[in-house]
Amino acid sequence: MVRSADVVIVGAGHAGASCAANLRKLGFEGSVLVIGAEPELPYERPPLSKEYLAREKSFDRLLIRPETFWAEREVEFLLGETVNSVNPEAREVTTANRQVIGYGRLVWAAGGNPRRLSCDGEALPGVHTVRTRADADRMMSEIGALDQAVVIGGGYIGLEAAAVLRKFGKKVVLLEAQDRVLARVAGEPLSRFFENEHRRQGVDLGLAAQVDCILGGKAVEGVRMADGSVIPAQMVIVGIGITPAVEPLLEAGAEGGNGVRVDAFCQTSLPDVFAIGDCALHRNAYAGGREIRLESVQNANDMGMTVARAIAAEKKPYDQVPWFWSDQYDLKLQTAGLLHGYDSTIVRGDPGTRAFSVVYLKGAQLLAVDAVNAPRDFVMARKLIGDRASVDRDRIADAGVALTELVA
Repeated sequence: MVRSADVVIVGAGHAGASCAANLRKLGFEGSVLVIGAEPELPYERPPLSKEYLAREKSFDRLLIRPETFWAEREVEFLLGETVNSVNPEAREVTTANRQVIGYGRLVWAAGGNPRRLSCDGEALPGVHTVRTRADADRMMSEIGALDQAVVIGGGYIGLEAAAVLRKFGKKVVLLEAQDRVLARVAGEPLSRFFENEHRRQGVDLGLAAQVDCILGGKAVEGVRMADGSVIPAQMVIVGIGITPAVEPLLEAGAEGGNGVRVDAFCQTSLPDVFAIGDCALHRNAYAGGREIRLESVQNANDMGMTVARAIAAEKKPYDQVPWFWSDQYDLKLQTAGLLHGYDSTIVRGDPGTRAFSVVYLKGAQLLAVDAVNAPRDFVMARKLIGDRASVDRDRIADAGVALTELVA
């Protein structure tokens, strides 16, 4: 007999958990089954490269909801299982263990898989990515004996991991292929601030760095660069992005490529099949109407609600201001909006005080704000960006004036 549920959610991360919880919140009474690749109930991912890796937060504090929450709402879980194929005509998915599960509606929330290095030695013991609890646990088990680590990738994950290792007193070399860190997500003023901060904290930072291969026999021993130089290391952390986990949907005929294409209600081109979170390729008003994927907790949670509303017959299109955060040392970076299409940046306040913001404008329109230890700017920016507000460019550099007082 084929197992089935009215709603089958593939993926037990933030997006899948949000969809399941909000279905019940909106009064949906049908059966809900969440299929998760990991053995754990849904948990928060961002702390994996921050508080959890630093042993400042235990795993039980990462759970999005306790087990009793899901049981009381009759949300069923199939954990430690992945979906290999989707049959939209039969309305069935097949798992890696050959379980066939029927669905009334299918919600794809499988996220993505960490990009691996494409060089010799990339699979050696001691080479790590940071995507799951198991990833972080493996790293934690090796930190005690660690002398020097090489972090490859100067995005959020790489910078956060570097900061944690420095807290443990470990030597850290951070390598970024581009000419500045955070190049994909931030302007130059913010990049240079964080480069200076990591160097001040003792990180050996290399920009425009080209890795040739990972060296080692039974485990990592070093990283050889394109110029032939070798950096000794007992651990390598790779933080170079993710590839969306969408192959089964694309093979089933869903439109997409770098993700699964969805409409304003997160519906794919397949009947009664939705996609949410990191893997959902959608037109975003805050990216100038371009198709993008957003890898953020905010996007996962809000898309989960969008689909829950669609299933519960309370349809409302997805239109939320993107926001992100990163913790490094005693710095909290909070970003509101997207910088796509900006033509100028203005630094608001003094970076030397370690509390300032970088404002991104297109003409006078406020597109995005990076707030470093400046939570008031972040909160105000989210509202103004949602209102598509224009601001007084001549006064915005004055951090003593609230952003809301600068609306043109």
